[in-house]
Amino acid sequence: MVNPLSASTIAKQGCNASLFSEARTNPFERIQQPVFLVGSERSGIRLLRLMLDHHPNIGFWAGFEYAVERIDSAGNYPELVDYYRWLQTDSSFLMDRPSIDRRLNYPELVNSFLCQFQALTNKPTEGATAHHPFDHLLKIWPDARFIHIVRDGRDVTRSCMKMGWAGDGWHGAKHWLDAERLWDRLKAKVPEHRRLEVRFENLIYDNVGTLDKVCQFMGERYHPDMMNYAHATDYELPNASLVNQWHDKLSKREIQLIESRIAPLLVERGYPLSGLPHLRVSKMGRLWLKIQNKLGILSRKTGRYGLPLTSADLIARRLRLNGLSDRIRQKINAIDIKTMEQSL
Repeated sequence: MVNPLSASTIAKQGCNASLFSEARTNPFERIQQPVFLVGSERSGIRLLRLMLDHHPNIGFWAGFEYAVERIDSAGNYPELVDYYRWLQTDSSFLMDRPSIDRRLNYPELVNSFLCQFQALTNKPTEGATAHHPFDHLLKIWPDARFIHIVRDGRDVTRSCMKMGWAGDGWHGAKHWLDAERLWDRLKAKVPEHRRLEVRFENLIYDNVGTLDKVCQFMGERYHPDMMNYAHATDYELPNASLVNQWHDKLSKREIQLIESRIAPLLVERGYPLSGLPHLRVSKMGRLWLKIQNKLGILSRKTGRYGLPLTSADLIARRLRLNGLSDRIRQKINAIDIKTMEQSL
């Protein structure tokens, strides 16, 4: 029997094929009701996942978007040969490296990935996270359960900008807006008893009460070990400084840009507006913001990957040189994986 091992510990060690080779699974086993933690990037998904993963009976895997990211907008599965090739360019898959059983069809294959995670951690309750496109998870697991975490969209946007994913508040807010709209569509398809909504702010201010609520949803009870994540990762214990950072760390104009795009949904989610005057963004203003956003993202990529690799990636994608693009992507993934391992 595989010894219990948390997913975060595995990732910290550098998860690879040899670890998964020890996870004996039936490739045709079916996980009926996995739990998926979904929401926008920078919304607190990683923090909650780490807490859950340190529960003695819960194993929670990160970055499981690769299970559904290649399903198209019409809900069609990808061709397996194309999917196999794409997986070798996806940084999250390369971090995990579950084994690929080529006897399986697409739904069976991605289900087998989850089975391998469960066998490796040897915990009775399994789950995984996804930021996008998490509505497709129902295509594979129609009875899946969902935990949705929401954070103030202004804090999410500020964090996305800090990560270099956006060059301004208008475009940064799109990450939060898209995820929340996607949740609304998914929520309409999932019965109430199979979904739970969690506020990041509640997790910070009342972590034990909130975690107990989440654990009960998963058929477990809160366990003190859940707070041990702070000893095994670079994440600190919850503190109030993580809430409402946008108040002090965003300019008034950035706050106005964000609220001009997401104000109605902020209010709907229960987040009061700043009270600053409403900002109307003209067509010319949006054009300038688009240019500013692209320049900001390009600057971040150049700083992280270097000018030669960033330029080569841009040219290969524009000219649709798939073979070259895949090789460049592998180099970029190697940098991303090294960065992720250093942060675990």
